[in-house]
This record gives sequence, C-alpha cells and structure tokens, in this order.
Amino acid sequence: MAESRTDPEVFRAEARAWLAGNFPPSLAHAETSAMGGGVVREPTADDDLWRERMGARGWGVPTWPALYGGGGLSPAQAKVLAEEMSRIGAFNPIGGMGVMMFGPTLLEYGDEIQKSRHLPPIARGELRWCQGFSEPGAGSDLAGLQTRAEDKGDHWLVNGQKVWTSGANLADWCFCLVRTDPSRKHEGISFLLIDMRSPGVEARPIRLISGVSPFCETFFTDVTVPKDNLVGPLNGGWTIAKRLLQHERSGLGAAASGARDDPATKLPNIARRYIGLDEDGRIADADLRGRIIQFEIESRSLRLTLARVAAESRGRNRGDSPTTSILKQVGSFVRRDGAELTAEIMGWRGLGWEDETFTPAELAATRNLFAAKAGGIAGGSQEVQWNIIAKRILGLPDPLSVR
Repeated sequence: MAESRTDPEVFRAEARAWLAGNFPPSLAHAETSAMGGGVVREPTADDDLWRERMGARGWGVPTWPALYGGGGLSPAQAKVLAEEMSRIGAFNPIGGMGVMMFGPTLLEYGDEIQKSRHLPPIARGELRWCQGFSEPGAGSDLAGLQTRAEDKGDHWLVNGQKVWTSGANLADWCFCLVRTDPSRKHEGISFLLIDMRSPGVEARPIRLISGVSPFCETFFTDVTVPKDNLVGPLNGGWTIAKRLLQHERSGLGAAASGARDDPATKLPNIARRYIGLDEDGRIADADLRGRIIQFEIESRSLRLTLARVAAESRGRNRGDSPTTSILKQVGSFVRRDGAELTAEIMGWRGLGWEDETFTPAELAATRNLFAAKAGGIAGGSQEVQWNIIAKRILGLPDPLSVR
C-alpha cells in the first residue's frame, strides 16, 4: 500500500480493483449534474450506496487531507482515479458547493476546529452548502452588500436578503458575506457560516426559463449565529471571498469542459444519429461537420489548459490568480456552444419540453440549452470577468480613471 501512495501506475491497479468491487454497474454512464455530485433523475438505492462508499474512502475529494475525510491522494493519483472512473462510466457522487468552493477555501482560511467540524461531512456527501453572496442591490458590485451582522457580545445577529442563492431551499449550511462595519466598503465585510435551519432563515425558490428552480431569494430576519462561525479575521471577508470565487470559476470552467466522457452526449455521436453519414462514412452535413470539429478542438483545449493550470499550481502557497477568470469565460462559452450545437443537430426534437414522444436525452437537451445561457452570469458576469482580465492580466487602466 505504501508503494501505491508514491507510484501513480501502481495506484492505478489499486483504484481499478476497488472500483470493480464497489461501483454499482447499474450506474454506468448514468446522467448526472454537470456540477458533479448530483443526479438529474430520481436517485436510486445504488446512488446512495455509491455515495456512501466513495465518502468512506475519501475519493469524492481525492486530494483533500485524510485528516479531514479526504483521500489524501497526490494530484497524479487523483488524475489516475479520474481516468479509471471514466473508463467504466463511473461518476463522482460527491460534489456541490461544499466541494467546489467552500471546502478548498476553508482548508486555506479556516481554523482547526472549523475544518474538523465542517470538512468531513462534506467529504462524505452528508451536507449541502449554499452561497450567500449576491443581493438585490449588490450583484456585479458585490462589495456593496448590505446584509448586516451585528455583534451582540456572545453571538452575531444577522439581518438582510440574498438573491440567486443556488440550492438554498435544500441546503443545510450557508457560507455568507455580511457587513460588520458599515463605515467601510471592502474592509467592512466578514465571512460567516450560517445554519440554514436557524430561526429567521427563509428561502424562496425562483422559477427559471429552463423549468427548474435552482436559485432562491434568501431572507435573514434576526438570525442568531455563534461567534465561532466567523471564518478568518473580523472584516477580512473580502479577501476570503475573492479566493472562493476563484475556486468557483475554476470549477465552472472544469464542469463546462466535459471532463466526464459519455459517448451518448458526444456531439459526433449525436450527429451520426440525427444527421446521418455520407457515402464516405462522414457526418453528412459538411458545414456542421466543420463546426463540430471546431467545438471538439476548443473543448479539448480547455481541458488540457485546466490540467496545465492545475499542474502549475501544485505546491504553491495560497493566493489568488486572475487566470480563473479566463477559464470561467472560456468554460461558459464552451458550454453554451455545445448546448446550441446539440439542439441544432437534433432539430425540432431538440426543442421538446414535456411530450412523451421525446426521449429523456432530447428533453434534457432543451433544458440544457436554456440553462447554458446562465453561464455568462453565474460565478461573476462576463463583463466583470473582462474587467478583471483587462486590469489584472493585461495591465490596462481602469476606464473610470481615464478621463
């Protein structure tokens, strides 16, 4: 076992054997959320079993320290594990905001008590987290938020409203930005953890054009929060928030890159079914064929870039990087283009809504077409990302300062 911890290829045999004995065959190539850790169908007993097994092994968060419920694997071993899972059509059943955003941030900024309390349940897939950032009057200008957390001596008293809070109606906990000093903007924000079952917390789902309600309005009315739920220093929340948003943008880019290869969702295979082949065995529509090839190139380039960025970041200390804004932008474009191409290839069958004459894949394609439009806003709007790239990567001046 010790050797398998240092040699990725020896570890491959270990991973392959464990997956063969633990991954339920009924879930092979099962439809899952692009964000990971969720199914877009009615969960089965095998889904629960798979989540429990992966959680116990720590492989849902393979590179997290074993001390906090993770797999303790090296990046090279995590890559091998992903390859072996893809080979058999397995998916990671443990995901969501706890894995993609909050967990990595808490590993950097949380104290030992906070990490020991919150990370293991995330690693086991036992708790759901939501993000309390945007407000009705503080979207792109997030630092203008007004949700207040007043110091009451032995606790915080929170009042305010958040919006576009993904999964708030289903979440157990919320990592929330609150104003603890009204006299300062960025320097008056703190990072607070709120139990969503606390009295005074209300989440109201917002119905979207895609027919689902993943986002909510969230209201906090005289919510009592323990003092030890403050992460990092008082009024130091903006620094933590920036780092968390980079984890979010990296995750959104990775999700959009199609990291899990499912033959049923590959554009060439969809085109073969709906468009057909010519006498030379090629997709019959030459123009469409070229656009599919271009999309495959862009998608593959994104995946390789994500892998390179991950490799270059190994061993670095904490710190933010504006490159996540580039990855987020490209990822949202790739997801949008893939959804639009899929609907175009399917023709009128890619515009079904609920009629039983449409297949589940066709109905999913319609919803994905609408949902992909949100990629330009989720995790920070495209306009905000362009500004970050312009100022922090290209070194261009702030347009507001140029007169």
